[in-house]
Amino acid sequence: MTYQRSSALFDEAYKYIPGGVNSPVRAFKSVGGVPIFMKYAKGAYLTDVDDNTYIDYINSWGPAILGHTHPEVLEAVQKQAEKGFSYGTPTELETEIAKFIIENVPNIDQIRMVSSGTEACMSAVRLARGFTGRDKIIKFEGCYHGHSDSFLIKAGSGAATFGNPNSPGVTQGTAKDTLLARYNDFEQIQDLFRHNEGEIAAIIIEPVAGNMGCVLPENDFLQKLRKICDENGTLLIFDEVMTGFRLAFGGAQEVYNVKADLVCYGKVIGGGLPVGAFAGRNEIMDHLAPKGAVYQAGTLSGNPLAMRAGLTTLQLIKNDENFYQNINKTTETLDFEVGKILNEKSIPHRINRKGSMMSVFFHIASVSNFDEAQNANHPLFNNFFHQLLKNGIYLPPSGYETWFISDAIKELEIDKTFEAVRKFEYSNL
Repeated sequence: MTYQRSSALFDEAYKYIPGGVNSPVRAFKSVGGVPIFMKYAKGAYLTDVDDNTYIDYINSWGPAILGHTHPEVLEAVQKQAEKGFSYGTPTELETEIAKFIIENVPNIDQIRMVSSGTEACMSAVRLARGFTGRDKIIKFEGCYHGHSDSFLIKAGSGAATFGNPNSPGVTQGTAKDTLLARYNDFEQIQDLFRHNEGEIAAIIIEPVAGNMGCVLPENDFLQKLRKICDENGTLLIFDEVMTGFRLAFGGAQEVYNVKADLVCYGKVIGGGLPVGAFAGRNEIMDHLAPKGAVYQAGTLSGNPLAMRAGLTTLQLIKNDENFYQNINKTTETLDFEVGKILNEKSIPHRINRKGSMMSVFFHIASVSNFDEAQNANHPLFNNFFHQLLKNGIYLPPSGYETWFISDAIKELEIDKTFEAVRKFEYSNL
């Protein structure tokens, strides 16, 4: 494959866009090389500006769960677009999708639409603080909840210390209210509550982490978080931007039978258009403006194009009683066969999978937190990424990201993927 047009476009973009991209992981900084510029997507495939075609395991980082430009979603959006792109006024469609989500998801009474996952998580934390009258939150190393200041914090020197900013522009004043813990380490959570008694408004967590690679909660970790929150008057926030309507129709709450106080959504609920949402019980959501005092607003929140794409996507999933069984089976097959091929090549690896999310770590030990994800052989992953790319497989360009499987990936695409993995030439980097 050649990437001459992509290379030229990246050089041009670099002059006008910071780093040449509008979201950092797209720059291929982690894996090296020239980022690929796409011009077309259909079903399970991406086509770049040099006319190379790839089987897509990013799927727009999760939203394209049905595959790209699903014909029924496309038709619905086209019809909606003819009526106008955005009004800045309420629409019946907003209520329709809100009602549909609430009726199908456990433990939520109201939902507020926004335009991104970042907005959803930022707003949920603000609401938790307003509801509890407390300032501090707990987040986990390796979990990404968007680029709001409160979330761009790295660990301090001990379990009970405050975090420190890991991005210029984030103030120490913001950082002091964000406490850090290791994913799956409940003892750290207990320690944080002991040292900050009566001060913690919320714990926010990806119930299945997707931003240090796919990392699963272990040893009833989520259930323990629910219990300690109840004991301390603290809200539990599930960031289900990735997992919502992907792991199951009721998301991680359904899969793990744990009820969160606030749930953040994105990706799938917009059907590929920009969207986010946060939802919760009446007693909490009633504190949100204009009914309550906690302010949040957005010009394009609930815009009709995103609402129509999202509602159509959700309806298609709901109406297919075998949807999750089929997409999970596809992911299970990928997990098993990719692992089998890597074993035959004597390549140390670990595959984490939940539902239609998975990651390949080139690491002999388990990966249950960010430290363990960092210890994986990332240079080897970068080699793996580029070799598969040359053979028509588009993986996330970072060993810290999750593969998102779409329903458009069928037997043909699976077989082509296995063929590409078999061609992988292993060197012990």
